[in-house]
Amino acid sequence: MPEHDVLIPVFDGIQPLDAAGPHEVLMGATRLLALIGSEPGYRVTFVAAAAAGTVTSDSGMRLCADGPLPESGQIGTLLVPGGSGARGMTPDDPFVGWLRRAATRSARVVSVCTGAFPLAAAGLLDGLSATTHWRYAHALATAYPAVDVQPDPIYLRQGRIWTAAGVTAGVDLALALVEADHGVDVAQFIARELVVFLRRPGGQSQFAGPVWSPPARQPSIRAAQDLIHGDPAADLRVPVLAARVGMSERHFSREFTRAIGRPPGDYVEQVRVDVAKRLLESEPVLVTVAAARSGFGTAETMRRAFLRRVGVAPDQYRRYFATASHTAERT
Repeated sequence: MPEHDVLIPVFDGIQPLDAAGPHEVLMGATRLLALIGSEPGYRVTFVAAAAAGTVTSDSGMRLCADGPLPESGQIGTLLVPGGSGARGMTPDDPFVGWLRRAATRSARVVSVCTGAFPLAAAGLLDGLSATTHWRYAHALATAYPAVDVQPDPIYLRQGRIWTAAGVTAGVDLALALVEADHGVDVAQFIARELVVFLRRPGGQSQFAGPVWSPPARQPSIRAAQDLIHGDPAADLRVPVLAARVGMSERHFSREFTRAIGRPPGDYVEQVRVDVAKRLLESEPVLVTVAAARSGFGTAETMRRAFLRRVGVAPDQYRRYFATASHTAERT
């Protein structure tokens, strides 16, 4: 059985970790498989439009390509990294044209971070669910409405198409590829060597920034936003907010949803989750205290909201993200 060929195209404006992370996982698996005398592993090749040479990453790091973008031959896994260079690609970009052709010769097509943009530009994600870095999920969905963009998953598999979230999620995805190809024991060993989760708990939401919507043009809806952000622990039920801004409940709910893009109750809960996240990150408060101060009232209500929106419970979130001075676990 031959080695599994993995082709990683690189370009100016690449996010280097999108390529380096999966490379380390796949080559680590290859070394392990050779050591235990098991089946062959992976042969990873960097290619670029400018043939063998170097490209400059977003951070200024230079990566060396092993050769040009191949126009023939079968490809095991085609792995497309992200970065500013990927986000700017359009359907008529020469690289996207090459990607469209190369995908027909690939057993598996993978994107990391904003590498989903060239995949979408090539039409490879049409009709599929896909993910990307949470910060660029809305832009991807807007630019390519035929793609069902899911902003929270760390990675998604749709048949032979895999997409991963931002930057280090390429490691998670590569571990999943190894598990699919060689089993959980090999993938788990590599995860331990890299000191990462084989399957990290929660999704991208736990890393995302706080909710932010531009102030509504309508003064009454903008006033409601100010009330919500000004005191998230206040009574922010729809009847109360509607009365505070001088509108009927039905009219307020309709106008708020139209202006903000989400119902008022949904918006309030997300703001409260963001407040609770900041408290858990920066202050050694009890979960019950964080729940009260952020407006949830009870720890159980906050826990359910965290599981829905963040993917982990509040005490788990604090263990991952609390600042060094507040890492002692409290419940």
